Amino acid sequence: MTTTRQALETRPRAVSIALAFAIVLLPALGAAPAAEGQTYKVLYNFTGGPDGGWPYYGLVRDAKGNLYGTTYYGGDLNCDYPYGCGVVFKLDNGGKETTLYTFTETGGDGANPAAGLVIDSSGNLYGTTYYGGASGDGTVFKLDSSGNETVLHSFTGYPDDGAYPFADLVRDAAGNLYGTTYSGGAGEVDGTVFEVDKAGNETMLHSFTGGDGQSPSIDPLFLDAAGNVYGTTHSGGPYQHGVVFKLDKTGEETLLYTFPGLAKGAFPTSGLIRDPLGNLYGTTARGGSGACHSGCGVVFKLAKTGKVTVLYSFAYTGDGTYPSGDLLRDAMGNLYGTTFEGGGDDVGTLFELNKAGKETVLHSFAGPDGELSYGGLVRDASGNLYGAASRGGAYGGGVVFELTP
Repeated sequence: MTTTRQALETRPRAVSIALAFAIVLLPALGAAPAAEGQTYKVLYNFTGGPDGGWPYYGLVRDAKGNLYGTTYYGGDLNCDYPYGCGVVFKLDNGGKETTLYTFTETGGDGANPAAGLVIDSSGNLYGTTYYGGASGDGTVFKLDSSGNETVLHSFTGYPDDGAYPFADLVRDAAGNLYGTTYSGGAGEVDGTVFEVDKAGNETMLHSFTGGDGQSPSIDPLFLDAAGNVYGTTHSGGPYQHGVVFKLDKTGEETLLYTFPGLAKGAFPTSGLIRDPLGNLYGTTARGGSGACHSGCGVVFKLAKTGKVTVLYSFAYTGDGTYPSGDLLRDAMGNLYGTTFEGGGDDVGTLFELNKAGKETVLHSFAGPDGELSYGGLVRDASGNLYGAASRGGAYGGGVVFELTP
């Protein structure tokens, strides 16, 4: 397993995601101009102290416009893990940050949340921690509106359970939670898909074994109206470059696509989104026609027929390199996303891809405004985009940002 505890507890930019993907980080060759008319604003700078630091993944937004998320580090710096065990935070419309919960790993409450959150109609938040819990293999937790945390499930790892949940959870209408673990399961290090019901009972829906996929991607699953679950694995499959999979309600897996590498993409990093016609969209960290070693990544479309079309291939010329978080699709069919490398300062970009396949760099990170944005974006009714960058900012602990078209 490449994602060792030692790697994840290393503070520099080679954080767990890059290590797990075995990506060779290369300098950008040039800079593409950002789109005119965009207004980028840092809403909050994390200090790495009690307020948290290094938000790895995206945000969730409530009806009042408050933003919620997690940080992997910061919080209680005296906990059992270097640089802190992380926090759950809230950012209001005025940019005021409130720490809703600080992980301590005391009593097995979990440590180091890498994923974002989901919110229910009562304001309860649900998420995962990568480490901690009864066996140290991570947890699924609930945080109520008063800040009380409940561990719904503690992972126990190989062979009967998963280990190290990384991706956001998804929640169905009945309140059941679905997610993935990066490791564990019958394949020991190949990962799982799981369900946790409202009572905290966990069911392992699928255990990957390598040939059918390995190491589920770091973004959430997609759940359709019939209860089928869709996702991607970063590696595994016939070509060892990752797969797109579907699980039906009985847990039977169908491989919808296996990535062959090269021009068609390799090592999918994002989850999937679906348009009204049933087409699926996602990204890969490698492959494509760009000049990076093994390619700079692609945005792809998977039709219901199983045909994959590369909508955009990152070119290693300042347009962004290594797309990461989930894509966001607007009513016009434009796609929005992030890259955690590339851009003018080689620390990531925010991009838009229109229906014709034309890419526009909406913002190129420079460091003081954030860097290394791994998670996806959320959008309000006015079209403003919100997200987090895991590093950079005024104190080096990452930022929450807003991009106004």
